[in-house]
Amino acid sequence: MSKLKEKLAGGLFLLTACLSITAVILICLFLLAGGLPAIQEIGWGDFLLGTVWRPANNLFGNLPMIIGSLYVTAGALLLGVPLGLLTAVFMAYFCPPRLYRPLKALINLMVGIPSVVYGFFGLVVLVPLVRDFCGGRGFGVLTASLLLGVMILPTIIGVAESAIRAVPGSYYEGGLALGASPERSVFFAVLPAAKSGILAGVLLGVGRAVGETMAVKMIAGNQPVIPQSLTDGVRTLTTNIVLEMGYAADLHRQALFGSAVVLFVFILLLNISLSVYKRRELK
Repeated sequence: MSKLKEKLAGGLFLLTACLSITAVILICLFLLAGGLPAIQEIGWGDFLLGTVWRPANNLFGNLPMIIGSLYVTAGALLLGVPLGLLTAVFMAYFCPPRLYRPLKALINLMVGIPSVVYGFFGLVVLVPLVRDFCGGRGFGVLTASLLLGVMILPTIIGVAESAIRAVPGSYYEGGLALGASPERSVFFAVLPAAKSGILAGVLLGVGRAVGETMAVKMIAGNQPVIPQSLTDGVRTLTTNIVLEMGYAADLHRQALFGSAVVLFVFILLLNISLSVYKRRELK
């Protein structure tokens, strides 16, 4: 009876894995079928490196949106990674037991907050602050980066804390035994051993930042131009698709599918890079 249960469980796991892989393949085929014809018609160079997005004139340069996505994501990581990692270290090693449970609950609560609520917070709080202290209209790269940096915090904190706790306690105790302070033991013994899991958390944070749409749409300015400063308006690949897909048709609609292909390839390259890095670390 137990062997039958094991076989049934194995078959169920295999079925779910096959369904997941099939779903990913179908999504890939859907995007490629919708986007590649437009990219080929427009031209790879004009589509990827063109600086003008003007659908009315059949100009579909994606470079402003690509650079905008990179700027906003990089800014979010500059804020979210250090703050998230330090918070994870505090939660794993230095947080008092009485404080841990409410802090953990608050971090978990941040995951469930809808994107539109974050966007409203950015619109009401961050936009005026950036306008008053940094100039400009308040809608731009800096505001979007700050908000995304906050939004990726729970992802980075959760994964990084799990990775840190997975490191054997002997690493920390060995550092203390050698005369290192608790802080040095964590940062020079525990964190290097947990870097693979921490990188996985950072990658998930990147995916959240790159794929975020509604919050960025509300505070980024949505200008399809290459930003020259942190206070300039910016349009990302995701917001470009959302803003124009409702009325796009023919080549314009296919070009938006092409933007989705670019976004998909970007995320795919990030995952491949992490996989290659993990394999090198295992060797």
